[in-house]
Amino acid sequence: MAAPEPETESLAEGTLISHLLELRTRLMRAVFAVILVALPCMYFANDLFAYISRPLIKVLPKGSSIIATSLVSPLTTPFKLSFYVALILAMPYVLYQTWSFIAPGLYRHEKRFALPLLVSSILFFYAGVAFAYFLVFPVMFAFFTATTPAGVQMMADMAQYLDFVLMLFVTFGLAFEIPIAIVLLVFTGLVRHASLKRNRGYVLIFVFIQAAVIAPPDVISQTMLALPMYGLYEVGIVMAGILAKAKIAEKAQKDAEQAAEDAANAEADRNA
Repeated sequence: MAAPEPETESLAEGTLISHLLELRTRLMRAVFAVILVALPCMYFANDLFAYISRPLIKVLPKGSSIIATSLVSPLTTPFKLSFYVALILAMPYVLYQTWSFIAPGLYRHEKRFALPLLVSSILFFYAGVAFAYFLVFPVMFAFFTATTPAGVQMMADMAQYLDFVLMLFVTFGLAFEIPIAIVLLVFTGLVRHASLKRNRGYVLIFVFIQAAVIAPPDVISQTMLALPMYGLYEVGIVMAGILAKAKIAEKAQKDAEQAAEDAANAEADRNA
């Protein structure tokens, strides 16, 4: 008697209308969460701007300050900052809603892989923002202040300053996603783990070129972006190596189970 076939995992199915209604619900919850977090951020908008501008104010020469060249900038700039702060703070819940929408369409093994990756991507992005604020900004702004030509009084416009730091936050946040990108490339089979280790030299050159393109035009900030990017590449190699070993072990286990099942079926056929 042949052994019963293993049950196949079924995915949740639905109509196009049900998917659209589900998507609308998830989007409304995400938007409501951002608005809910933005309300207290708007109340403390000026305090948030004072905190975000602290690295520059500390190194400005005596008599210099951050200025507003537009009549509405003292109002609109802090409120703009409060929205982005709310978006960053509410991002875990926004991504949770995204995960809740796509999770029913994933198999169990895909969920086991995707959920830790989603959580890691949030933590890496926050780490990139913190790295930029606490380590890069003090060194970079001190360098800018020290290189100001004689006879020039350094004053930064508050709207331009906010756009500049937001750009750096996004840049460093995305740069810290390198390990996640490497793990995805290895998981999907687009890149082999051995080739990642073999091409370290090319990657080192590439990250310095990339830092020169996306970072401000000074050696300090470019170096402080390139070195963590390469370090994160090495972290990605380690994470991809762990994933590759896990995939090999899982494949060996499946092969062993398949061989045992084939042997059992052959034995059953001989006894029949």
